[in-house]
Amino acid sequence: MRYLMSVIQDRPELGTEQEQAAIDVFNARLQEQGHWVFAGGLGFPDTATVVDNRGGEALVTDGPFVESKEFLAGFWILEAADLDVALALAAEGSKACNRRIEIRPFL
Repeated sequence: MRYLMSVIQDRPELGTEQEQAAIDVFNARLQEQGHWVFAGGLGFPDTATVVDNRGGEALVTDGPFVESKEFLAGFWILEAADLDVALALAAEGSKACNRRIEIRPFL
């Protein structure tokens, strides 16, 4: 089963060199153990553009969709046998990046 593991950022600065090194080690382990599907870091919310084409014409707006002190800083897409495995990986990912993690299954 696949899971989205979202990194929740609650501070204005990027990760430290030590955090990035721990993330690199965690990523390598995910790959070695066959859990890795894809991962990536995201730009800060002020780099976002929102597109809304639900009406007759697309509306393009600069900035984040939601104003919040917390935002999605990055993510992993994982392959895990079940939720227990995914939760254990999320705990390890949270420790590696020193951030909270939200884990959600793909439908």
